[in-house]
Amino acid sequence: MVLKLGVHVSISGGISNSVDNAMKIGCTAFQVFTRSPRQWKTKELTSHETEIFKEKLGNSPIDPESVVVHMPYLPNLSAPTSEMYEKSISVLTDEITRCNLLGIPHLVIHLGSHLGHGPKNGINQLVKACTKSLYAYNDLGQSRNKVKILLENSAGQKNSIGSQIGEMQSIFDILGKKDYGLCIDTCHLFAAGYDLSTESGVSALVDNIDSHLGLANIKIIHLNDSKGELGSNLDRHYHIGLGKIGENGIRCLVNYKKLSHVPIIMETPIDSVRNDIDNIEFVRNVLCK
Repeated sequence: MVLKLGVHVSISGGISNSVDNAMKIGCTAFQVFTRSPRQWKTKELTSHETEIFKEKLGNSPIDPESVVVHMPYLPNLSAPTSEMYEKSISVLTDEITRCNLLGIPHLVIHLGSHLGHGPKNGINQLVKACTKSLYAYNDLGQSRNKVKILLENSAGQKNSIGSQIGEMQSIFDILGKKDYGLCIDTCHLFAAGYDLSTESGVSALVDNIDSHLGLANIKIIHLNDSKGELGSNLDRHYHIGLGKIGENGIRCLVNYKKLSHVPIIMETPIDSVRNDIDNIEFVRNVLCK
């Protein structure tokens, strides 16, 4: 099995450096922010920057389909209508534009919080935000959109949208499949009550996703262990195999044949316990040859 595996890498010094950073640690897939994830304002990407990025990626062994951009943290696409909500739509439009300029086919978004206005209102706002952003991109008169917006499941924090597979299906059914796909985060699933620590639990989850959403629509897996207990709604990523999902659950996940086509991105800590290279090596060691 050829595993497309990597981590979130830095763009410090220029976005093209992300390719170098991914290659240095043996990634066959990687994720980036195109800007600071904790600021609203950003600089435009120059044509020089985008061309260098595409040239480096094209000369690397990494498949562009295994590269993904993550939205910044500040936008809330499920919020009630407000100045902040409109700014969130603008950021999403800009990220769609930047992905198209870079030739990156996937953009992962957090679905956000309804802020106490109820799931139905939150879903309506999310759908409106995504739709408006795609229309706005198309109105710019640039190239045809080639980017899929990937909806990432949440851990089930208070007022969050999309922690349950049934709710994800409702959102996906409204948006359709043309411009949208799925990013499945294992820590979030576990925190939301889906037990991935056993082979039977992994199998049940895959069948659940397949029947509600379709496995073909999963474009990226965020492979993260969980520091929190099953059903805790705690979004605390941990080193692969050392959290509550554990080595057995991780082994079952990465060896599940129906998911073998999906690129895997890890968003784990870098500390005295492990770094990114350690987590990559761990996954490769549990992969059945």
